Amino acid sequence: MGLSLYNTLTRRVEPFAPLDPACPTMYLCGPTVYNYVHIGNARGPVAFGVLAALLRRRYGGLRYARNITDVDDKINAAAKELGAPISAITDKYAAAYRADMAALGVGGEFAPDMEPEATRHIAQIVAMIERLIAEGHAYAAEGHVLFSVASFPGYGKLSRRDPEEMLAGARVEVAPYKRDPGDFVLWKPSTDDLPGWDSPWGRGRPGWHIECSAMAAAHLGDTIDIHAGGIDLQFPHHENEIAQSECAHGGRVFARWWLHNGMLNFGGAKMAKSVGNIQRVHDLLREYPPEALRYALLSAHYRQPLEWSDALIEQAVCTLDRLYGTLRDLADVDAPPAIPAEVEAALCDDLNTPQVLAEISRLAGEAGKAGSPTDRSALKSRLLGAGLALALLQQDPAAWFARGVSGDDDARIQALVDERNAAKKDRDFARADAIRDRLAAEGVLLEDTPQGVRWKRA
Repeated sequence: MGLSLYNTLTRRVEPFAPLDPACPTMYLCGPTVYNYVHIGNARGPVAFGVLAALLRRRYGGLRYARNITDVDDKINAAAKELGAPISAITDKYAAAYRADMAALGVGGEFAPDMEPEATRHIAQIVAMIERLIAEGHAYAAEGHVLFSVASFPGYGKLSRRDPEEMLAGARVEVAPYKRDPGDFVLWKPSTDDLPGWDSPWGRGRPGWHIECSAMAAAHLGDTIDIHAGGIDLQFPHHENEIAQSECAHGGRVFARWWLHNGMLNFGGAKMAKSVGNIQRVHDLLREYPPEALRYALLSAHYRQPLEWSDALIEQAVCTLDRLYGTLRDLADVDAPPAIPAEVEAALCDDLNTPQVLAEISRLAGEAGKAGSPTDRSALKSRLLGAGLALALLQQDPAAWFARGVSGDDDARIQALVDERNAAKKDRDFARADAIRDRLAAEGVLLEDTPQGVRWKRA
């Protein structure tokens, strides 16, 4: 069973084979840390975290980098608005991002091995710019350094855009120091009130695109196996990364596979800060179980758009209630997780997470009906393993149903359920109904199952 991935560069699904058979390399564009990220920004880390775990299982190793952009005009604007030091802004929101991703299950085998920060790679950025100038691919002008798009014949090969068409009808004013309207900034000057570093072109700071190229090369080499990110980054960010990286490294291929996740839509429109329809991960984590958010993010194929809504999250909660209910009914069965071959095959087919979720649902249904101890053990093992492949279903069922409520409260609710059961056995139906109504008023729902009465919070 081979791994196949859709390559945006070629527009087809291709068998994957890393340069190093024992250790693939992968780079994921991370956040610009000036605010809390919205849920759309979490789709890449969640989906490609599943890929990271898969690569580690298949090849035994992985070098996986996800960057932090901690120098940017948006950060400067946020610091100015709040009257706070820039480092205070970047430190706060980088920490918040890490915490939010961890809450969404992006940890352990699903997490990057390294998290390079742009400000710690200024020397590498300057060195790459110097190489581009020396090779005739970049030029200095008025304290800026710009990449010459015309110097790279392959420009546009990722996005399939013609450079001439990109400029046609452009209504933006072209800076006078540019030789060509499509040339993009590698380095720009900084005033005293902005972050800046000494360079051959004066005190300044890097452009956004060169940061990722320099960090990827520093940690993963001139050529990497996989570069991943949101489809909105395909142009111009990833296109520019290819141009400057391949020109800086003697024409060597920058990334062999390009993987792009689709956008999250909210109310029919792309979720974006500029549109004003964002839902921040930080806020959603306070409102919903983190695992339900993760389930919802994996419910559609990573390349497809995902319509985000409260209904989608609530459906995920209900589904997880059912799955954890099955695991609770199997609490007496000792079964270590084992990832089924069908699950591994679905993930090897371009990360088909919806198929895995369908397999999880099927296994839970069979496990719930299994009678023999052997069948119950085998099905629980496969169910836990299928969940493990997606970082789902790894909680104790009691913890899931608790929803953050104290164990003391769980014990109180269970005592009331037991009291109700006793009342029904004694045919004291009035008392049984009163307890049921009391629990319902608290948002606790009772379910009659072949294994007895179980409860869950609404």
